[in-house]
Amino acid sequence: QVQLVESGGGLVQPGGSLRLSCAASGLTFSTSSLAWFRQAPGKDREFVAAISYSSIRIYYADSVKGRFTISRDNGKNSVHLQMNSVKPEDTAVYYCAAVRWTLDRLRTADNYNYWGQGTQVTVSS
Repeated sequence: QVQLVESGGGLVQPGGSLRLSCAASGLTFSTSSLAWFRQAPGKDREFVAAISYSSIRIYYADSVKGRFTISRDNGKNSVHLQMNSVKPEDTAVYYCAAVRWTLDRLRTADNYNYWGQGTQVTVSS
C-alpha cells in the first residue's frame, strides 16, 4: 500500500521560509516522479513543482519560480519543497503526489496516482 505523508507546514510571516517534506512508502521511490500541488480555500488545486525520477526534469509554476526549490532524496524515500520569500498568496494546503515511471505531463494533477493527506501552510503577519 502506497503512503505519502507530508510534514513541515505551519504559520510563517511574509518573506520568511518553510521547508515541506513528504515521506513515501510502498512504492519504488527511485523510479517515481514526484510533485507538489496546493489548494487555497475556494480555489482549484494548482501545480507548484515537480521532479521526475532521476531528476531528469524539474518544473515550477511561474508563481513560485525563483522562490521555491523541489528536491528528492532517494536514499530516504523523501521529497522536499524549500519555500523562501513566501507571500500571503502562498497560503494553501500543500499536497505531495507520486506517479511511477513517467516523464510526461508532470504539471497535471490527473497524471498522479498517489496523494498525501496535505499539510497547511499559512503566510500571515
